[in-house]
Amino acid sequence: MTRVLYARPIKESLHLNLKSTVQKLKSNGVTPWLRVALVGDDPASQIYTKNKKKFIEGLGGKCDIVHIEEDITEQSFKAKIKSLSSEKGVHGFLIQLPLPKQLSHLDVGNLIPPSLDVDGLNSLNMGELLKGDMKGNFSCACTPKGIVTLLDYYDIPISGKNICIIGRSLIVGKPLSALLTNRSGTVTLCHSKTENLQYHTSNADIIIVAIGSPKFLKTHHLNPSKNQTIIDVGINKSKEGKLFGDVDFENVKESVAAITPVPGGVGPLTILSLAQNLLQAAEKTL
Repeated sequence: MTRVLYARPIKESLHLNLKSTVQKLKSNGVTPWLRVALVGDDPASQIYTKNKKKFIEGLGGKCDIVHIEEDITEQSFKAKIKSLSSEKGVHGFLIQLPLPKQLSHLDVGNLIPPSLDVDGLNSLNMGELLKGDMKGNFSCACTPKGIVTLLDYYDIPISGKNICIIGRSLIVGKPLSALLTNRSGTVTLCHSKTENLQYHTSNADIIIVAIGSPKFLKTHHLNPSKNQTIIDVGINKSKEGKLFGDVDFENVKESVAAITPVPGGVGPLTILSLAQNLLQAAEKTL
């Protein structure tokens, strides 16, 4: 029988520990403070930032969302970010993506000091990930970190396993490939130019799909004899407002050993990882 890998029990199991960490920090005079820069009025971005704020404040931390006009110039935006991230007492800072067209080319991770980079996108944090810092003395990209948390919770081994990642973004695919390699997984990073994708997916023990293409992964990509685990990172919305992943869930679920749902799978663990990164940054100030 296929296991559906829900995020909810993971969040519940870690929530008390996170709250306890916040209380310990506050007893030492430190209230973990996340600041989010939100440019424009994109509806999805507004929802994402509100969810982050709700979760952080639910733990006892502080989170403020700074709204920035959509037509801001590049020079003014850089100055604004520098000012916002320089305020004393801020432990974590992130710029909500996507940015408007005139800013979309910016390397946002490097606009933020490494110590505040709770998204794990600064070059120094990326470098520590590539170096294989197994002690975790850096901020790791949130979605990859959440995926590893999920695999560990459900006792799905990484070491020695063949892992196929579809999607090479800087937010998911590339840092995830490094993170899983550090855990001794054998990783194949596939993308739009990959030839014979089915060859790679059929030989994988774990398939992770993060390409933003609804219901992309189907049964012909799979090898049921391998008892595969499918991790769906995609979030796609239909005209009716229904959410779909990058995996054709109903089509493939009976052909695999385990699969994450959308919604309720990887998404909530991204925010959980963000909170973990924030608390880690706050602890370093003690």
